[in-house]
Amino acid sequence: MDLNAIQKALRDAGFDGWLFYDFHDRDAIAARILNMDTSRFASRRWFYFIPASGAPQKLVHAIEPWRCDHLPGDKHVYLPWPGQHEKLKNILAGHKNVAMQYSPNNAIPYVSIVDGGTIDLIRSFGVNVVSSADLVSQFESHLSMADRDSHFEAAGIMQMVKDEAFKEIARRIKAGGRPKEYEIQAFMHDLMRRNEMTWEDGPIVAANEHAADPHFEPTIENSFEMSEGDLVLIDLWAKKNKPGGIYYDITWMGYIGTEVPAEIETIFSIAAEGRNAGLRMVKERFASGQPVHGWEIDDAVRKVINDAGYGQYFIHRTGHNIGEEVHGNGANIDNLETKDERVIIPGTCFSIEPGIYIPDKKLGFRTEIDVFVNDEGEVEVAGAVQDRVIAILNLA
Repeated sequence: MDLNAIQKALRDAGFDGWLFYDFHDRDAIAARILNMDTSRFASRRWFYFIPASGAPQKLVHAIEPWRCDHLPGDKHVYLPWPGQHEKLKNILAGHKNVAMQYSPNNAIPYVSIVDGGTIDLIRSFGVNVVSSADLVSQFESHLSMADRDSHFEAAGIMQMVKDEAFKEIARRIKAGGRPKEYEIQAFMHDLMRRNEMTWEDGPIVAANEHAADPHFEPTIENSFEMSEGDLVLIDLWAKKNKPGGIYYDITWMGYIGTEVPAEIETIFSIAAEGRNAGLRMVKERFASGQPVHGWEIDDAVRKVINDAGYGQYFIHRTGHNIGEEVHGNGANIDNLETKDERVIIPGTCFSIEPGIYIPDKKLGFRTEIDVFVNDEGEVEVAGAVQDRVIAILNLA
C-alpha cells in the first residue's frame, strides 16, 4: 500500500478520507489494496480509515487485534458493539466526505460491496459516504509496464491458439469430419496448457445460433457438429501462469467455406466499424489530453450499430476492465447495463467488444480487442485486429 499516493488521490478528489471495512473477507478490493492476509481465519468486523492528511486509524475486535497490524496508523480495539460505534464515530469526527466501496443506486456493482446497514451507520455519524469507484480504478486496476509486457506475452500465445483453432476446424472438415464445438474447445485447452497459460473457464466455440448466445458454453451434451456453411465464433481469454499475469481476451469470427456470404460480411463489418469508432475516441481523447469515460466509449460504439439498424441486437455493454482477473475492477465500457462514469486512467487495460446477436436468423457476431493505455497516455492494441470474417476452408 502506498499511503502517500492514496492520500494525494484523496486530496485531489476533494475527499476527507477512505474508509475500508470488511467482514468475513467479503471485500476482495480492500484485501488487495491493503494487502490483507486472507489465508488466516477472520470472523470479526474491522475498519481501516485513511484520512486525506494525517495518520491512518485502525479499528479491530478484541478477539482479532492483529488484523491490521501490518498497516501503518493508530490502533483502536473494541469489544461490545456500542464501543465499536463510539470508537468509529470518534475516528471519523471532523471528516465530512468519506469514500467507501459503495456505488449510488448500485450503478457500478463491482465496487458496490459495503452493505446498506453499515452505510446507514456511517451516515448516522453525520458523514457523507461517497463512492470509492475512481480510487479503486487508480489503486486496483492500474497496470505497470511489466504488466503491459505480461499482457502482450499472453496476446502472442492466444492469437496463435485462435489461429490454430480455425485451422483445426478446416483440417477436420477437409478430412470429412464434423468437429463438435467442445472438441475444438478441448483442442484449444491443450494448446493453452502447453504454453503455460491459466484461465478459469472457456473458451467459447459457438456455431450458428449458439453464436447468438453471448455466454454460450460448449459441453458434450449441447455441442453442435460443425459443417460447411456454418458461422463460427471463438472467444478466448487466459493469462500466463505466473504471479502477476495479466489476462488477454479476444473474439474472432469465421465461416466454414471458401467464400463468406455477403450478409455475414456486412453484419460483421458493422460491428467492426463500431469497435473502431470506440478505439478512435480513446486515441483522440488521450492525444488531446481530454478525459474519456467508460460510458462515452460505449455510446460511440453503440451509435454506429444503432445507426445501421441493429441496435436491438446489441444486448450487452461494449467492454470491461482487464487485469489479473479477466473482468477487473477498473472502468467498464458501459452505458447500457450501467452508466459507468469512471474515467479511463493511464495504466489501464480494457476490452472493446460489440456484438450483434440475431437468434431468429441463427446468427451471432462479436469482435473484440484489448486496449492498453500506458502511463504516458499512449494507446495500444495487442495482436492482430479482425477486419473481415475468416473463410475457414481457405486455411492451410
